[in-house]
Amino acid sequence: MIRLTAVLALLAAPVMAQDLQYTDRGTQTCLEAAESYGAKIDCAGASAGQCMDDTPGGHSTVGMGGCLDQELAFWDDLLNNHYKAAMTQAKNLDADRPASMKDLPGAAIALRDMQRAWIPFRDKACAYEASLWAGGTGQGPATLSCLVQQTARQALTLEPWGR
Repeated sequence: MIRLTAVLALLAAPVMAQDLQYTDRGTQTCLEAAESYGAKIDCAGASAGQCMDDTPGGHSTVGMGGCLDQELAFWDDLLNNHYKAAMTQAKNLDADRPASMKDLPGAAIALRDMQRAWIPFRDKACAYEASLWAGGTGQGPATLSCLVQQTARQALTLEPWGR
């Protein structure tokens, strides 16, 4: 985790100075048109890709990092919103349980534990992705791309549970 944090910190500083042409519209439009989980997963990276294409130097290591970081924030917000909605639903389910089941762990605890277990999985998966670059300049964007993909998957997994 320390290595992942260091990579992200190194990418963040120079990106602030760059004029990124980022908007969430590409990802939002893709999600609105997608009808299935698989089609929605394919939306991960849409806005970052447009940003890289539209930003002068967007395909540089710094440009890719900045664009991917912006899209990661989009998916992270969506994940948090879906988690909150799913937790509300889980707490409602727990409240409606028969009295004979009130002492058993409920849906809210199971959801919380699942989310807590996912975080180290995401970090380990993206550390593995980073290791494939053997410290090369593509390591930072590869890590951020992995974080975008993993966060999108989790956000979309939680989506139906919050309805």
